[in-house]
Amino acid sequence: MKFLDQCKIYIRSGDGGGGAVSFRREKFIPFGGPDGGDGGRGGDVWIEAVDGLNTLIDYRYQQHFKAGTGGHGMGKNRHGAGGADVVLKVPVGTEVLEEDRETLIADLDQPGARLRLAAGGNGGFGNSRFKGPINQAPRHANPGLPGQEAWIWLRLKLIADVGLVGLPNAGKSTFLAAVSAATPKIADYPFTTLSPNLGVVDLSPNERFVLADVPGLIEGASEGAGLGTRFLGHLERTSVLIHLIDATAEDPAEAWRVIRGELETYGAGLESKPELVALNKVDALDEEARQAAAAAVEAVSGERPYLVSGVSGEGVRELLRAAFARVGREASEDSEADSAQAEPWQP
Repeated sequence: MKFLDQCKIYIRSGDGGGGAVSFRREKFIPFGGPDGGDGGRGGDVWIEAVDGLNTLIDYRYQQHFKAGTGGHGMGKNRHGAGGADVVLKVPVGTEVLEEDRETLIADLDQPGARLRLAAGGNGGFGNSRFKGPINQAPRHANPGLPGQEAWIWLRLKLIADVGLVGLPNAGKSTFLAAVSAATPKIADYPFTTLSPNLGVVDLSPNERFVLADVPGLIEGASEGAGLGTRFLGHLERTSVLIHLIDATAEDPAEAWRVIRGELETYGAGLESKPELVALNKVDALDEEARQAAAAAVEAVSGERPYLVSGVSGEGVRELLRAAFARVGREASEDSEADSAQAEPWQP
């Protein structure tokens, strides 16, 4: 299935039905009076986050969504039927933006989150609504109100606990495939990964988290080089970043500087997220080369990197347990911050 994380769609709610002008005419009832019914309300446009979806591909081939028009009123005080609603089902983590792609309308980050994007127009009053002691035979009715229309953007930000970042060919896809049931494309050339991948890591029955792998970054990605920073938005919801560095590269320290520079340029909180640095592919190095690479990375990052290998599995479990511990720590800190901001209970 093709991965699609942003799209532009047109929505329009339904118009309200018009009210009816009608008079009761029956034998032996000479003064039946007005009996025109009201028009039905137009349908609404809703958006809802549901489980089981991980792409916006459904909106690649259909971009226009219109709710049903309300039925017109009829004689004998019969009201028009309401128009059918339209419900847009999107993956959890979808943001709804206005046409300028900057103004946030809603962030559907929980399953079942639901929002009305466009309300249907009210139905018009029939002439029976206007009868009174002065005007006992009104001959006018209201038309239905028009619906609302808009162009909006949908942008998906995947929900994951831990994100993988690194240069192309740092071994991120191999690492993801080794620690989860995900099956990303793996090859011996850069930019094999062209779209984000998700995997569930099971350390034990009570230790589980979601790991996200995004396409590799290169120097100048913030200016559009390579695949740019388009997919970094999928890491904004993560709690921890795992920065994988190719231990066999000529300068592992420079690789760390490049990625950190791109994260800081991108912003959106990625530069301040907790980061676990790991040297990957250490199975291809002897002990002396490992320690030299680790020392070089520690000198620039300020922390000792983990030595791992996605192929042999060396050091992988220790790195994953450290990431899981960080995820739990971030979650507890967030809950404490929410509790501190809440107003104290008062009788």
